[in-house]
Amino acid sequence: MLEVKLSIGDLARKSGVRPSALRYYESVGLLAPPTRVSGRRVYDASAADVLRLIQLAKSAGFSVAEIRRLLNGFDRTTPASARWQAMATRKLEDVNELIERAERMKDLLEKLLTCKCVQLAECVRPRGS
Repeated sequence: MLEVKLSIGDLARKSGVRPSALRYYESVGLLAPPTRVSGRRVYDASAADVLRLIQLAKSAGFSVAEIRRLLNGFDRTTPASARWQAMATRKLEDVNELIERAERMKDLLEKLLTCKCVQLAECVRPRGS
């Protein structure tokens, strides 16, 4: 059976990712360096699956370093489910902290909407002083 090979342009079109992003993903270790034919990048069809996985992880808020760990930071025998669970547990903690911070910011902004201060210095002085 003949294995499908894709040029960088073909892979970019198929995956909806710019060629520059493909080169970046290679440079940061998310996408394996492709073989080269006459100096041009030639990817296996499996690269499209990796790109879909990268997009999924990005959608979940994972950083490049976290995605690299997801792809390459586990023993090869570690099932995908165990990888996702380990990574999602950590990320969920970060997201919960972010939500709490955003809620505090929202509360403060709502209080500032009711500000009656004449000068900015009044806003930071304790009440009654």
